[in-house]
Amino acid sequence: MTSSLAEPSLDTPALDQLSIDTLRLLAVDTVEKAKSGHPGAPLGCAPIAYLLFNKRMKHNPAHSKWVDRDRFVLSNGHASSLLYGSLFLSGYDVTLDDLKSFRQWRSRTPGHPERGDTDGVEVTTGPLGQGIAMAVGMAIAEKHLAAVYNRPGFEVVDHHTYALLGDGDLMEGVSHEAASLAGTLGLGKLTFFYDDNLISLDGATDLSFTEDVLKRFEAYHWHVERVADGNDLAALDAAIAAARAETGRPSLIAVRTVIGYGSPKAGSSKAHGEPLGAADVAATKRFFGFPEDQSFTVPDAALANWRAAGERGAAQEAAWNALFAGYAAAFPELAAEFERTQKGERRAGWEAALPSFAPGKAQATRNAGGAVMNAIAEAVPELFGGAADLTSSTKTIFKPGANFHVDAAGRNVFFGVREFAMSAAVNGIAAHGGLIPFGSTFFVFSDYCKPAIRLAALMQVQSLFVFTHDSIAVGEDGPTHEPIEHLLALRALPGLTDFRPADANETAAAWRLALERKGPSFFALSRQDLPVIDPATVAVYEGVSKGAYVLEDAAEPQVVLIGTGAEVWTAVGAAKLLAVDGIRARVVSFPSWKIFEEQTAEYKASVLPAGVPKLAVEAGVTLAWWKYVGLDGDVIGVDRFGASAPGGTVLKELGFSAENVAARAKQLMKRD
Repeated sequence: MTSSLAEPSLDTPALDQLSIDTLRLLAVDTVEKAKSGHPGAPLGCAPIAYLLFNKRMKHNPAHSKWVDRDRFVLSNGHASSLLYGSLFLSGYDVTLDDLKSFRQWRSRTPGHPERGDTDGVEVTTGPLGQGIAMAVGMAIAEKHLAAVYNRPGFEVVDHHTYALLGDGDLMEGVSHEAASLAGTLGLGKLTFFYDDNLISLDGATDLSFTEDVLKRFEAYHWHVERVADGNDLAALDAAIAAARAETGRPSLIAVRTVIGYGSPKAGSSKAHGEPLGAADVAATKRFFGFPEDQSFTVPDAALANWRAAGERGAAQEAAWNALFAGYAAAFPELAAEFERTQKGERRAGWEAALPSFAPGKAQATRNAGGAVMNAIAEAVPELFGGAADLTSSTKTIFKPGANFHVDAAGRNVFFGVREFAMSAAVNGIAAHGGLIPFGSTFFVFSDYCKPAIRLAALMQVQSLFVFTHDSIAVGEDGPTHEPIEHLLALRALPGLTDFRPADANETAAAWRLALERKGPSFFALSRQDLPVIDPATVAVYEGVSKGAYVLEDAAEPQVVLIGTGAEVWTAVGAAKLLAVDGIRARVVSFPSWKIFEEQTAEYKASVLPAGVPKLAVEAGVTLAWWKYVGLDGDVIGVDRFGASAPGGTVLKELGFSAENVAARAKQLMKRD
């Protein structure tokens, strides 16, 4: 780890430079040993990382989950060797051996930062632009929690969110959505560092990216700074100070860097995404005055300088602990709530606030969802979120409830027509901790949300996605607004829990389960009114908690009719028609594939018995239903796009009537 380098005295510009160059060359060696990775951005951006991790950020490497730490997001996640090197040098639970196993099987240093794999990594990044929006979500969480919990003299929530991003991040559309939202919300504790190196993977940025980024962000109501030389620590530090002084607007610091700085490939796209190669590595080390024949060189003085950040962080956390102790003495109930929510625990007995819906009056599950949210609002105060300009349609609004933009303690976030940024921000809020966030829109627009939902599943954060208008029953709006493949697309994501409830009581059960489970979930809720299951005769929560259950049964059933959502009632109607003809049908409500797959083989067989023909009914593609009905079963679904007509007409014309289901069941029984 030590080297023969002449080591400067402490607290000198030379020591700063040695510490920065140590980080640079650790990143170079990390990529070179893996024979894979991105050395260019780390060589150019090391001064930014050094200033943040060693000078400016409030963090304690020995306790990476300290709740009042500053957050750092590497949106250009391909520069992961920069982050891993910074974490190692600062004293997080990242070792030199971890750097040496970069991008290898079961390594703690994967190719792009992964939340949960590496100590100190806040969120999973790499799909460009999403880190920007997740950082916005983190800043939203900080602002809201500060408004809820802080009291005069006791600012127990008081931290900043920083993100490093590149040209590719800013080209992605989600960056526009997220930056616009952040400016509208006045997120004054959010600072972005733009690695303005004039190079993208295909070559010079002027091939495809010639906009004035600073003017763009000024138009979004951001504070902007320009640093002309990314190696100028004084200018960088002054820009950070100016950003921190601006409390009413988020800040963008555009830093002119040189990709691959110090290497023979400097200023070239060839430095972006491949190892430098042995000869160029040697030349780069020679440029920085490091031994050419040594790898992973960490001078003692540089390491000691970096590790001093840990000492400062420990002192900062100790001061915060003392502050919180005083806070707990002065405001014991608030302190207990803060600690509970930071642990991700619910209030004892919160589920008693869940409503029970009596049969008689039909209602759409979107309306039931809104009723559930408002019923549990007081019992689950950490529930927080909104819609992409659709609260009147998705019913995802707390009444009464303040608008977060007007009152930061408010729980209603108006995300605007920004589905992707909303969903990624929800992930950032969830990753921040202390809140259970949700975002909502029409189900067909889950296509716009999908990349963020995928990252929610990867990170296993408790992000909730509420989708309404869940099928061709949308009707008059036509094929563009009628989801067809969306259920299957989201069910295919590992680690994502699906809920398509059949009625108001299943909706309440789905909300309970989504709050009890720790990972992400989505709801697919109906626009049209649906009958209500009698909770006095059906153990709805117990059934939904198994993923699928027998809703209506017959002795020794001759056919099993399986439905989800609104189509459960089509199956119920078909069972009644079959009974008139003396055919015994079982009706299975199947609200969650994910949860059903977690059940024992014995339970699955008790619901879907072998040897009994099965017919599934769902207003979506049929592709995967054969897993449950078998090749000798049948599926009534939608393997085409919908149509514009009244919803009932569309459903009937495409086969979703009790009469058609009963007829198909009879045909199936004849085949059996």
